[in-house]
Amino acid sequence: MSPEFLQITFLGNTISEYLLAIAILVIGWLVVGFIRGVVWQRIHQWANRSATTLDDRLLTLVSQPIGRLLLLGVVYISISNLTLHPILQQTINVVGVIIATVLVVQLVASLLEYSVRAYWVKKKGDPTLEQSLNALVPAMRIVVWTIGFVFLLDNLGFDISAVVASLGIGGIAIALAAQGILGDLFSYFSILLDRPFEIGDFVIVGNLVGTVENIGIKTTRLRSITGEELVAANTDLTSARIQNFKRMRRRRIVFSIGVTYETGLEKMRQVPDLIKTAIDQTSGVTFDRAHFNSFGDFSLNFEIVYYVETPDYLAYMDAQQAINLALKESFEAAGIEFAYPTQVLYLSNLNGEPVAASDGNGQKQVTEVN
Repeated sequence: MSPEFLQITFLGNTISEYLLAIAILVIGWLVVGFIRGVVWQRIHQWANRSATTLDDRLLTLVSQPIGRLLLLGVVYISISNLTLHPILQQTINVVGVIIATVLVVQLVASLLEYSVRAYWVKKKGDPTLEQSLNALVPAMRIVVWTIGFVFLLDNLGFDISAVVASLGIGGIAIALAAQGILGDLFSYFSILLDRPFEIGDFVIVGNLVGTVENIGIKTTRLRSITGEELVAANTDLTSARIQNFKRMRRRRIVFSIGVTYETGLEKMRQVPDLIKTAIDQTSGVTFDRAHFNSFGDFSLNFEIVYYVETPDYLAYMDAQQAINLALKESFEAAGIEFAYPTQVLYLSNLNGEPVAASDGNGQKQVTEVN
């Protein structure tokens, strides 16, 4: 091919420049084809040998956008060596920016989804997390595509600040009107991400007590102990202190009993051992301590602490009942009386001398008023 032929100009470019652009395009496509056909294949084979399927999914998600970005780069480099009409050049630039933005947004959205799915694998077996994924993944995609659209407008020469300012008072009015809804919506995503409670948890939130049945975009529904449905705004839930009883690994129980003041010192020393025995013989509980801790108005008080090794409330009530019955039995066998509120009435004559009431058998007694 003669040098003169290579210097022939057609549409503002020489034949040699066209050949160079074609060579760049062909070589670039071959390189990209090698990467997609050989390199990616080796990576896929390595991923197939791993224990998890997440890496396979990651490669499937990112391989297509990355391959298309590489091809787009090859085309852009080959065309950039040519002198084109300004309108055609501008059109190519706009189309290239649009395609590149779409591919990058797809890639970012795929990586975010992969991250969420990876977290889900760690929490596998949690049935409530699938609901969170179904809500979070589309929301993340909307956010990413919105950011990508703004980026695209900015690169196409639009004044973003002017677009935002054009919303003006109308946008402010809409924002104020939707303030409550948006607050509940953000609270909804806060609940899904932070997960202070889940469906099936028994919670106390302010004056609301019940089991979580549904977590909606605006409200959360609970079923109370008495059976009625309680509906609360998500904003109210995230701004309140939440007690989640489902998250308990074990239940700590503190209760007190009192014995009469007539109980002798030796029997008082037996009480902690009797309590420990009663708790130890109850299944599913762990004894912590029992102490004579105070002198009451009508009783000598013992404080008892033990743990129920399950958060189940019914299991706790069964254990407490068994312990109470065992304490009643052991105290009766030891001759120790439980205290109850009493009043003792002392009678005296006008001279201040004590007088006891008669029981009808010639015996005198002090009157006890319950």
